[in-house]
Amino acid sequence: MLIYKDNKDAIQIHETKNGNDIEFHIHIFKEEPFVERMKVVREKFDENPALTDVFFYVYPNHEYRVIVRQDYYNDFVLELMRHQFLLSVEWTA
Repeated sequence: MLIYKDNKDAIQIHETKNGNDIEFHIHIFKEEPFVERMKVVREKFDENPALTDVFFYVYPNHEYRVIVRQDYYNDFVLELMRHQFLLSVEWTA
């Protein structure tokens, strides 16, 4: 399992269980450069051959709802870290 600390200067992330999936509600309030970075994150999973891995729903005011299949949870969190949406990621027992 992973625990993470989001970059509160730029975004707000809430995570909830959605059946077998995990749902992220992400609000970006520091546009530059995070809106463009979110596009890169989305493209990474859109190009993945697994069609049901991650679903992105884009809303006005830089709000996103992202539904992540359980087996792609770590990949998604680490991708957020890679693009500096998260300040830290830690493995827990």
